[in-house]
Amino acid sequence: MTLIADAHGDPAATPVVLLHGGGQTRHSWRSTASGLGGSGWYALAVDLRGHGESGWSPDGYYGLDRFAADIAAITRHLGRPPVLVGASLGGNASLAALGHQPELALGLVLVDVSPFLQPKGADRIRAFMTGRPEGFASLEEAADAVAAYLPHRPRPRNPAGLRRNLREANGRFHWHWDPAFLKAPTDQAVQRDSLIDPARLGAAAMALRVPTLLVRAGLSDVLSVADARRFLELVPHAEYAAVEDAHHMIAGDDNGVFDRVLGDFLERRVRSRLRLSVRGTHD
Repeated sequence: MTLIADAHGDPAATPVVLLHGGGQTRHSWRSTASGLGGSGWYALAVDLRGHGESGWSPDGYYGLDRFAADIAAITRHLGRPPVLVGASLGGNASLAALGHQPELALGLVLVDVSPFLQPKGADRIRAFMTGRPEGFASLEEAADAVAAYLPHRPRPRNPAGLRRNLREANGRFHWHWDPAFLKAPTDQAVQRDSLIDPARLGAAAMALRVPTLLVRAGLSDVLSVADARRFLELVPHAEYAAVEDAHHMIAGDDNGVFDRVLGDFLERRVRSRLRLSVRGTHD
């Protein structure tokens, strides 16, 4: 199965792997990845399996184990540990991957996600993703659906930009993910792993030893302040930042603030650490 990614920056630089949320594509990181590439990092924005232009699971199975294995495969492809930056599903997949292989990454950034989430917010996302199985007759119709789902964002004047997040089949536009991704366990012959597994992901969080940052959207209905506190109790060395005027999809809501928070963390906790390591080796 093939995973598709956009690369920004010098391939010899320290890699930062950007992993989107469920139902999104690598394009949600376009501005962030470009900025990282221009700041001396090698940024890879990846389409997760079943999303965007990446392959679909041949058996229709999507679970944390599959996504975690894909992240391990990306790391092997790079040939060295990256920093993992994961939003929502991408964050939980990163946490699950580190639970299996603690040495897999140089650092971890969780974007509005933790082992503990608010069911109402997660259900709202699921309802949107499963709400139009018949697809849309036009890009304008899809733009109307997005505007209703994200009323805080200005409706784009030209809906052509949505084309990256849609696939066309039989004259209709469908969101660019495999419909099997959100099938309930009862819809499948073999019950899949839950994508939200507090016990498993909580254990992975407790085992974290790499520099870690949790970023919460100030207006999130998915990750509450109490959820964030529970995570920070499990990971005392983790840093915390809030992007006050952003909703769950932080990177799209306020790229500028998020990019500054991410850039500062990478400089202080990863790049400075790498410099110390190199200096120590030379000494």
